[in-house]
Amino acid sequence: MNVSVIAEYIGVFLIFIGSLMALVSAIGLIRFQDVYTRSHAATKSSTLGVLLTLTGALIYILAVNGYFSVRLVLGIIFVFLTAPISGHLITRAAYRSKVKLADISVQDDLKEVIHGKEKELKEDNSN
Repeated sequence: MNVSVIAEYIGVFLIFIGSLMALVSAIGLIRFQDVYTRSHAATKSSTLGVLLTLTGALIYILAVNGYFSVRLVLGIIFVFLTAPISGHLITRAAYRSKVKLADISVQDDLKEVIHGKEKELKEDNSN
């Protein structure tokens, strides 16, 4: 076995693991109960799945064709930067729109922080 064949196997393995992570993400979107946990499933595992798949494709193309794809690298960087930020913003918008937590949620850590700031703003505006 030469280095090219080993690199092909590594690329195929990363693509396979990435597709499994995408499957886990899809199952999480179906199974979880509220927007907050679904957002977590959609951003964390799907981002990892896409990054592993694109990295595997990059390694495979490099090993088979000897071609380094700048587009794949830009895709990896773009997904790595945008997916977690968009998930955070969607969850934040849902929280500020007062979307209820699931019944199994036991605590709301932001409740005191958000309502404390609202009280401070009301006190400042009234003075």
